[in-house]
Amino acid sequence: MAIVKPFKAVRPSRDKAALVSSKSYEAYTPAELGAKLNFNPFSFLHILNPDYKYHQEVSSEQRFQLVQKKYNEFKSSNYFSKDDNPAFYIYQNNTPTNSYCGIVSATSAEDYHNNVIKKHEDTLQKREVLFEKYLKKTGFNAEPVLLTYPENKVIEDIIKKHKKERPEYEFATTDKNTHFLWVVNDKEEIRQITEAFKSISTLYIADGHHRTTSSCLLAKKLAAENKNHTGNEAYNYFMSYLLPDNQLAIYEFNRFIRDLNGLSSKEFLDELAKVFKIQKKHQEIFKPSEKNQFSMYLDGEFYALNLKKSAYKITDALSSLDAQILFTTVLNPILGIKDIRNDSKIVYSQNKTGSLELKTKVDTGEFKVSFGMLPATIHELKNIVDAGLLMPPKTTFIEPKLRSALTIYEL
Repeated sequence: MAIVKPFKAVRPSRDKAALVSSKSYEAYTPAELGAKLNFNPFSFLHILNPDYKYHQEVSSEQRFQLVQKKYNEFKSSNYFSKDDNPAFYIYQNNTPTNSYCGIVSATSAEDYHNNVIKKHEDTLQKREVLFEKYLKKTGFNAEPVLLTYPENKVIEDIIKKHKKERPEYEFATTDKNTHFLWVVNDKEEIRQITEAFKSISTLYIADGHHRTTSSCLLAKKLAAENKNHTGNEAYNYFMSYLLPDNQLAIYEFNRFIRDLNGLSSKEFLDELAKVFKIQKKHQEIFKPSEKNQFSMYLDGEFYALNLKKSAYKITDALSSLDAQILFTTVLNPILGIKDIRNDSKIVYSQNKTGSLELKTKVDTGEFKVSFGMLPATIHELKNIVDAGLLMPPKTTFIEPKLRSALTIYEL
């Protein structure tokens, strides 16, 4: 049973929504970030970079204090205001290739601790602690976690009804996306949405594992510090964007390896031949067309690698995943990469535009070999998570990527 709640969002005024909201901070190049900060005084990026004009080194604690101060300045200037009544928020993002539409809500930290909200990848403790401190000091979160659930008719009918009405926000951005937001504050519709999610046994984290973990760690700490804790406090929940799983777009990551672990190209191919049927494609750009098939670029030529079933045993949901197969058969035993999260010999790049990058990055000389594969499916993700397992790092690149500050959740 998934617990979701409406909340009183802090939001930009209708006339400034397009100017205030931003992509995730990490999505901007330094040049893009500078342009936004220099020419858009309403951008939420000013809150995240309150000291950018001064170029001073400050501690994390000092920076968080400055973020909180700038946030309060935006509220005092009426760039933001808090809704009078709790609401759910329907957010739609139309990209040139896809359309995503789901509900922004407050989701339960207790559900995460009880494994109702499930993760598919591990988090780094250092990042967890840093974001927990950020949340505690600033008192708000402006970027929802992306959660996914099986499509539900009750929820979809309410969304369809509101999409016939004028949205609260409607604006386009320079990446050719169009954004819409509707406010759902009718008490009966809130009840229906809340009850519909109670019938859903599991929510899956699609994107935002560190934000989720940090929010839930903070909830435990604040509960322990609060002698009058009831469980209804805002810190017991975190902001999420709930999207039906049939709308998720999942892309793969390419893998680029700096060396062959002391092997010659011939020796490396001989090792691969023990596990794969190898077909040389020469200059033909090759992209896998089925599971257990990989593309490889080495010494100026593409190869198709097809897993020999007799050479590899599938024992569970994780061992059938292509990213895990590549690690188990190639990266670890042949190329000597044991820590795929931290080893400097391997670099990852999300693959939305095709397989040409497999060639171009290797041809620069920075890498010796590259690998591509088909993206994991939502069914593979769920099967692995439901078995209590975790996917390898950089297995999935999932969209939509959400904008910050369209709705803000205050703790």
